[in-house]
Amino acid sequence: MLDINLPGPTKSPNHSTSNLSHPRDGHINRTPADQFLNRHIGPNDAEIQQMLSAIGYNSIESLIDNTIPQGIRLNRPLNLPTPLTEHQALVKLREIASKNQIYRSFIGMGYSDCITPPVIQRNILENPGWYTAYTPYQAEIAQGRLEALLNFQTLVIDLTGLEIANASLLDEGTAAAEAMTMSYGISKAKAHHFFVSQDCHPQTIEVLQTRAKPLGIEIIIGDFRTFDFSDPIFGALLQYPATNGAIYDYREFIQTAHNHKAIITMAADILSLTLLTPPGELGADIAVGSTQRLGVPLGYGGPHAAYFATREAFKRSCPGRMVGVSIDSQGQPALRLALQTREQHIRRDKATSNICTAQVLLAVIASMYGVYHGPQGLKQIAENIHELTMMLATGLQKLGYAIANHHFFDTLQVELGHISSSEIISLAQLRQINLRPIADNSIGISLDETTTTADIINLLEIFALGKPLNFGLEELAIKSAIPPHLTRTSAYLTHPVFNSHHSETELLRYLQRLESRDLSLTTSMIPLGSCTMKLNATAEMIPVTWPEFGKLHPFAPKSQTQGYQVLFQQLEEWLAEITGFAGISLQPNAGSQGEYAGLLAIRGYHQSRGENQRHICLIPESAHGTNPASAVMCGMKVVPVKCDSQGNIDIDDLQQKAEQHQDQLAALMVTYPSTHGVFEDGIRHICDIIHRCGGQVYMDGANMNAQVGLCRPGDFGADVCHLNLHKTFCIPHGGGGPGMGPIGVMPHLLPFLPGHCVVDMGETYSGGAVSAAPWGSASILVISWMYIAMMGASGLKKATEVAILNANYMARRLQGVYPILYKGNNGTVAHECILDLRSLKKSANIDVDDIAKRLMDYGFHAPTISWPVAGTMMVEPTESESLDELDRFCASMIAIRQEIAAIESGEFDRENNPLKQAPHTAESLIVGEWNRPYSREVAAYPAAWTRDYKYWPPVGRIDNAFGDRNFVCSCAPVTAYQD
Repeated sequence: MLDINLPGPTKSPNHSTSNLSHPRDGHINRTPADQFLNRHIGPNDAEIQQMLSAIGYNSIESLIDNTIPQGIRLNRPLNLPTPLTEHQALVKLREIASKNQIYRSFIGMGYSDCITPPVIQRNILENPGWYTAYTPYQAEIAQGRLEALLNFQTLVIDLTGLEIANASLLDEGTAAAEAMTMSYGISKAKAHHFFVSQDCHPQTIEVLQTRAKPLGIEIIIGDFRTFDFSDPIFGALLQYPATNGAIYDYREFIQTAHNHKAIITMAADILSLTLLTPPGELGADIAVGSTQRLGVPLGYGGPHAAYFATREAFKRSCPGRMVGVSIDSQGQPALRLALQTREQHIRRDKATSNICTAQVLLAVIASMYGVYHGPQGLKQIAENIHELTMMLATGLQKLGYAIANHHFFDTLQVELGHISSSEIISLAQLRQINLRPIADNSIGISLDETTTTADIINLLEIFALGKPLNFGLEELAIKSAIPPHLTRTSAYLTHPVFNSHHSETELLRYLQRLESRDLSLTTSMIPLGSCTMKLNATAEMIPVTWPEFGKLHPFAPKSQTQGYQVLFQQLEEWLAEITGFAGISLQPNAGSQGEYAGLLAIRGYHQSRGENQRHICLIPESAHGTNPASAVMCGMKVVPVKCDSQGNIDIDDLQQKAEQHQDQLAALMVTYPSTHGVFEDGIRHICDIIHRCGGQVYMDGANMNAQVGLCRPGDFGADVCHLNLHKTFCIPHGGGGPGMGPIGVMPHLLPFLPGHCVVDMGETYSGGAVSAAPWGSASILVISWMYIAMMGASGLKKATEVAILNANYMARRLQGVYPILYKGNNGTVAHECILDLRSLKKSANIDVDDIAKRLMDYGFHAPTISWPVAGTMMVEPTESESLDELDRFCASMIAIRQEIAAIESGEFDRENNPLKQAPHTAESLIVGEWNRPYSREVAAYPAAWTRDYKYWPPVGRIDNAFGDRNFVCSCAPVTAYQD
């Protein structure tokens, strides 16, 4: 454990009312105008009454009574702190942040301090135009971030020397685990063993072990130099450079492994590849790693964008998302998400991975770091780091220490002889420096972009043990420690985008140009069902870039991270109170990871009781596609459960299957409210059936924003539930990530929450790690802390009520135009509703995609399309949208229905009409002849507000089939730009 002189473990979450979790002081005489909830909630009180009258209710309480079953209602206020104003919350959080100590961390292990260029920090990381965008499923209005991601993929492809790359994964550890499972699926070796070099980062090894066990994969940890392949393996993982800094030539091992039909993955430091022969040229099949050191703050572990590159032959097995190049309706180049048949919502339990999000915002930052610095700039940064490392190595040798490895990039393993590592570490901490203990007499030191010669002097003085240095830095030899046969000779980042934007002026204009090509929450509401695109308040976002949160290494001693420990404890207590669970794990860094961690807890519980045979997981047919994918990853067999004509779980079918598999039943995965946007009356009965048959209830918390303050999963039968903090608790979607998916569990599952092999998290957390960092993407937890602290119990409850009101108001306004597919027993919906568009295909040759594209002309992002029912739209307005915005969207949908009526009457052609030709670009209206049977005005300005502000889709409708037939996932070659 990398932990020196630490305090005791943080206590388990509970429902205490300690002063620590209830900062009440000085917040008594507040006027309503000061309350943050008035900023967060869109409609004011008068508009709320207007909407209630429109749907036939006298009060919001009566609406909720008719929507949520009485038997599960929480009939008391949540026990949360008195709400703070924005200013008060920032002051309080600053007090907490001040408890963190920013030491210089030379710990390494895959995490490096770096410099985020201010132009990138201000214009991407702190810019709502980038962080409030949604996943680019509607590609025509996501061309900006798609281009940034294409740059990311190109950067990864070039630096790794492989053929394709995805648009990022969650972190290095889980990317390595994805590589392992992909290798398992594609290897032609008849083996169940996976070799992991002992020189890999320890947290990566632990995540691999966690992931391997349920799948029946045996991990072999050993020295690649002595491994004899007597045990057949399907794949192997190698670290490059090794966790202790050593640079090894893996070519012979890779060739031997290939002779045994094994797939080779290399976890490579992305910056080192500017100087080192890339994995693809060494023969590796897959390369994974983190792009954190490309301008992304440490953030006590995240969020950081992992990369994943492989050979084109494996493109249909590659996990995550890939951006591809296609053409639009005018034949112009356009970008899109490629090969979407791999998505979990389509393949479900046959999916190759349960990954549902990426780390888009962080991948964009890393890609723009590459654009800003270019190939020469990146190489110069790497050379500077390497030169300082060589100076340090020479100086340490002059002091009598041995360096374990002759070849290294930025990391040294220093052999201390008779001196103990604890003595050196203590001396370092007196100078506010963190080093890595490797053994009792061995220390690891990793340098980074921020290291200076002053740091080198400081480090040498520590190792001099109080004696004066008898040499100067100018005497230290600078001779490359990279072996000639592993020195990179191939070119990289030759595309013009990496060679054109090195001044701040040019980069700023490039970033603004890309931002203008996207539609985000800064443009209009994004009414995506099950995705909860609510306000990400500025006050919530400000602390993310405070250095007290951003500059801490995830393996820094807890004694230096007391502010984070307070933040974690308070947030865990608040989330436990909100959900009704006994404990919370903050480690899962995505909703998919939360599902996985929750199912692992259930699996561990059954096995602890000697019930290893429990492997059946019941999943309703309406469930999120990640549910069956996660269950399979946990070694479970999925048995689907039918839904009735109203979209509810068929309880008779559920009972029959639960009893049929009673001895093998592990769990039920259920979403509540349902994926059909309804509070099912039978939820308690459903949970009771599973418990009577010995199973556990896993609740998908994607729709928790319809429950907060009104009911709690822990009260009505759930044993474990993941929470999408990027939905319910205001962490922004960032164009498809970051996210956070912590889980809440009942008392009997507490022992199975994920722990960590590097940092002691306390006895409660003793399961295997599911993420590389102990608390996942820790730095963005400040967003949810701010949200809860400013809303308080009453504010959170009102947010839920207004979300339900807004959805019912929109459903009522639209139901005479588009049928509402599912409603509860009293005729209401939950926080979202499904519009049934299927009849329009027959009456007007119009499908859901046509309406989605036409909405772009009105300045809106489409709701969720064709899920959970094909040919439908799922609309979720959230509580943050004003009545004016709700009406504007409804007016757009009504106007589109009138356009469809014109097709039905023959006024518009069934093929050449405003919907089939949507979206309309400025170029399509201006350049060339206009030969369509409707006017330019109808095409471009279908509503009055579009004259006041017009969002122009940058490309026409994209040809997805062309993109799949002509798969390209990197920037065009330089020859494409030559005359």
